[in-house]
Amino acid sequence: MRRTILCTAAVLACITASATAQQAAPHAGHGIKLADVAGTWDSKTMGPKDSVLATTVLAATADGKGWTMTFPTGDPVAVRVVSSAGDSVVTEAGPFASRVRQGQTVTLLHSVSHYKGNEMWGTSTAQYSTGDTLTFKVTAKRRP
Repeated sequence: MRRTILCTAAVLACITASATAQQAAPHAGHGIKLADVAGTWDSKTMGPKDSVLATTVLAATADGKGWTMTFPTGDPVAVRVVSSAGDSVVTEAGPFASRVRQGQTVTLLHSVSHYKGNEMWGTSTAQYSTGDTLTFKVTAKRRP
């Protein structure tokens, strides 16, 4: 009986130590900092066969506040930084007038962007007021 209790205690200690290590692991890495991606980014949103559907200028700040996305015409659209980890930044924007589907409104644009140096790539999923969703490939280069 005593061995059973000791074995059970040892197993629980191992499980607890393993769970603690797994929880601490994400913090141990060197994830992206918003300061690493601060700047002005010229972005292309692409459809099938990498045809460019829209261009934007993303203004990214080091603190994540005040990010904006600006189309060639119209006012800047506020961009919210949702999270960042590894090489990725997750953002959301909307509502705003769609440049891909004229006359429709993008109620939410959810983007996952991967950054390396002065290059960015990823995907954006637009949810429209009609209930439709479209996913686009996005690339960008940071201005010098």
